[in-house]
Amino acid sequence: MASLKEQLGGLVYSTEHGDTCPECRRPLAECACAEQAEQRRLAELDGTVRIRRETSGRRGKGVTTLEGIPLPADELKTLAKALKKRCGTGGAVKEGIIEIQGDQREVLNAELEQRGYRVKLAGG
Repeated sequence: MASLKEQLGGLVYSTEHGDTCPECRRPLAECACAEQAEQRRLAELDGTVRIRRETSGRRGKGVTTLEGIPLPADELKTLAKALKKRCGTGGAVKEGIIEIQGDQREVLNAELEQRGYRVKLAGG
């Protein structure tokens, strides 16, 4: 384990290469950390999409989250856009999880099953 000084210290910008990645210490143009993290996320998925309604930390406002969709980040954003349009609400994609405003579990369940995903309603 690296010391705190080693973790916080390190090259962040170089006049020769510009910005550098804090993890691999390579120039951002050569960095592959994001791609490797995306591949690890996809490898950990079991193929089941979990639909859950969450209110914690949102001041009582309900949000439907879709977790475990086995798609790369750019295709995930495209799917999220289509699902938001289908529900007629807003939402976002955060760390591989699609968030749709409101309680849209039934609509999303039907839509994802129609698209060929294995869906499981999780939580309350």
